[in-house]
Amino acid sequence: MAKLAQGTCLVQFGETVVLCAATVQPNPTHLPFFPLTIEYREKSYAAGKIPGGFFKREGRPGDKEILAARSVDRPLRPLFPDGFMHETQVACFILSADQKNDADVLALLGASVALNLSPIPFRTPVASVRIGRIQGNWLLNPTFEQLEYSDLDIVVAGSEHAITMVEGGAVEVPESEILEGLQVAHEGIKELVAFQKAFLEGHQVPVMEWTSKDPAAGLRGQVEDLALARVAEAMTLRDKQERSQALASIEEDVLAQMSASSEEEETDTDLVPSVKDILRGIEKKTMRKQILERGERADGRGVDDIRPIQCEVGVLPRPHGSALFTRGQTQALGVVTLGTARDEQRIDSIDSAEDIFKSFMLHYNFPPFSTGEARPFRGTSRRETGHGNLAERAIQPLLPKYDEFPYTIRVVSDVLESNGSSSMASVCAASLALMGAGVPMRAACAGVAMGLILEDGHVAVLTDILGLEDALGDMDFKVAGTARGVTAIQMDIKVEGLTVDILKEALERAHKGRMHILGIMNDTIAEPRSELSQYAPRIMTIEINPEKIGEIIGPKGKTIRAIQDETGATIDIDDSGLVKIAAVSGEAGLRAREMIEAIVQEPEVGRIYEGPVKNTTTFGAFVEILPGTEGLCHISELQEGRVEKTEDVLKKGDITKVKLLSIDEKGRLRLSRKAALAELSAAQEPATSEA
Repeated sequence: MAKLAQGTCLVQFGETVVLCAATVQPNPTHLPFFPLTIEYREKSYAAGKIPGGFFKREGRPGDKEILAARSVDRPLRPLFPDGFMHETQVACFILSADQKNDADVLALLGASVALNLSPIPFRTPVASVRIGRIQGNWLLNPTFEQLEYSDLDIVVAGSEHAITMVEGGAVEVPESEILEGLQVAHEGIKELVAFQKAFLEGHQVPVMEWTSKDPAAGLRGQVEDLALARVAEAMTLRDKQERSQALASIEEDVLAQMSASSEEEETDTDLVPSVKDILRGIEKKTMRKQILERGERADGRGVDDIRPIQCEVGVLPRPHGSALFTRGQTQALGVVTLGTARDEQRIDSIDSAEDIFKSFMLHYNFPPFSTGEARPFRGTSRRETGHGNLAERAIQPLLPKYDEFPYTIRVVSDVLESNGSSSMASVCAASLALMGAGVPMRAACAGVAMGLILEDGHVAVLTDILGLEDALGDMDFKVAGTARGVTAIQMDIKVEGLTVDILKEALERAHKGRMHILGIMNDTIAEPRSELSQYAPRIMTIEINPEKIGEIIGPKGKTIRAIQDETGATIDIDDSGLVKIAAVSGEAGLRAREMIEAIVQEPEVGRIYEGPVKNTTTFGAFVEILPGTEGLCHISELQEGRVEKTEDVLKKGDITKVKLLSIDEKGRLRLSRKAALAELSAAQEPATSEA
C-alpha cells in the first residue's frame, strides 16, 4: 500500500488497522523551523458508518483526531537531527476499527516503522502503550470496556532507553502509583521497540543527503562578542515584557552591525536567520547556566518557588459561575454555564457502535493579546484543543454523577495573560468557577507545571515554569490533581530520556507545589456553594411508567408543548421513563411537575378524587378522576337513600368528589360519591372527649 511514499507501514491489532505513510520534500525549507506535520484521520467506513452532516463525508479533524495526532507528534519531533529542515509529513489513516482497541497507540508504532523504513534521517524506534489498572492489576493497552473500570488511563511513549511523553488522566491516584505505572508502561515500550528492530532488520534504506543550515565560519564568534554580555544582563530582568524588549533590542543592534560589516559571501538572506539562531542559542545557554550555577531563575525565583497567586470567585454578574486565577504573569478567566440534556454534545466516533454524548466540556482559548501580540484570530488551534483536553481530564473525575446532578456543564477558560503554564492555570480557574457555581465537586483541583535543566551531569528541577523555561528547558511536566492524588498528567521532554529518580523528584515537587496552590484556593472558596446562580436552570427529575410517555407527549406533541408554554419550563423524556424538568424559576418547574404527575398518576384504591362528570346514564355517572381516567359511580353510590334518576344528583359537567372503591380485573374503576361524602363529613366533625 502507498508505495510512492518514502516509507509506509500497515499495523493491525485485533481488527483495528492503521496505515502510516511518511513523506519528505527533497529540498530544505526557507522556514526558520523544522516543518513536521502529523495527520491522524479516522475513516467512518472503518466502523461501518456513514458520516453525519449534510455532505456525508469526513471534514476537518475532530478533537479525538487532533489529540491523537499530538500524541504521535510529541515523541517523534525531538528525535529528528538538529538542522534537518526538509518538510516532513506522516499521515496516519484509521482503516478499520473493531471498537475494542484504540488506534492512537498503534499510530505511533506505525509512524516509527514508516520513518525508519524511509530515507528520512530518523533512526530511533519509538512506541507507545496505554496503561490502565483494575483492582490493583496493571493492564497494557486495555480495551475500551476495560477502561470503564480502570482508575487511570495514561498513554506513555518512549524509546528503548527512556520515556519521552506521558499524557492521560486518573481518579486521584497517588504520585508513587503513577510512577509505578510509568515503569510498567516502559517495559511494554521496550517489547515494541525490540519487535520493530527485528522487523526493520535488512529493510532500511540509506539516509538521504542533507545539509544542516549552520552559520558561516566565524559568524558565531562575532555574534557572541557583540551580544554575550548584553544577553546575560537582559536575562536578569524579572519582568517578561522588559526582558523581551531588551532581547529584541539586542537582536536589532547585532543585525544592524553584522549587516554593515558582513562579507560578500554572506548574503542578507542567510545572515538574518543565522544571527537569530545564534542569539537564541546564547539566550538558552545563559538561562541554563544561571540556573545551574546560581540556582536563580530569570524572574529571580529559586527552583522551588511558585509565583504569587490571587484568586477571585464570582467576578462576572450574569454567568452561572466565574473565577479569575492569577499566578505571576499568567491569568485565566474560568466561566461556567449550566445547561440541560438538550445541550449535551453528540460526538461522531468510530470507537463505539452507539452515539457518544458528553455532558461536560472544558474549552480553552488563547487569544493573541495574552502574550502581548497582534496576530489574526483563527479557528481553534491544535494547542488550544490539547490544553483544553488536559484541563478537562483534570476536572472530570471530580464532578458529581449525572444522576445526582443532571446538568450539562460547560467551562470556558479564556487565558488573559500567559507566561508559562496557562493550562494549569485553567485547571485552577475551572475548579474555582465550578465551586462558585454550586456544582458539588468532590474536591478542589489545582495544577502546576514542572521544568528541567539537564546538562553535563547537572540537574535542576523547576517548579512553576515560565514560558522562557518551557522554550529553552528540557522538560514540560504538567501534573494536576487534588490533595489525595493525580487526576491529569502530561509530560514532554527534549532530551533522550529521564531516569526514574528524576521522574520521582519531579512528581514529589509537583505534589508539594500543588498543595501550596490548593491552600490558597481553599482560602478563597473551600467548598461548593449551596445554591445555584439565580440565572441557572433548576432541574428536577421524575420517574414515570414508560407506557405513560405517550400521554405526556400527546398527539403530535400537543400536550407537552402546552405544559412548556404555560409554565416556561423545558421538558426532556428518555425511553426509560426519566423525565427532566428544567426552569430558571423554581415555581415554574414545580408547576410543570404537578401537571406531569397529574397526567401519569395511577388510580389508588381508597383515595378520594375530585373530577368532572363526563357522562350520565340510567345506572349512574362516569366521573373523570385523573386526566384520561374515568370510572363509574353507580346510581346506588350517589348518595344515602334511594335515587330515582342520576340527573337528580349529578349532571354532565358537574364537579364532584368520589372515592375509588375498587379496580376489577379488566381495569374498570368503581367509584362512590356516597362514601366520599361520608368520609369527608366524619373528618370535619370535632373530636369528642370521654369523661
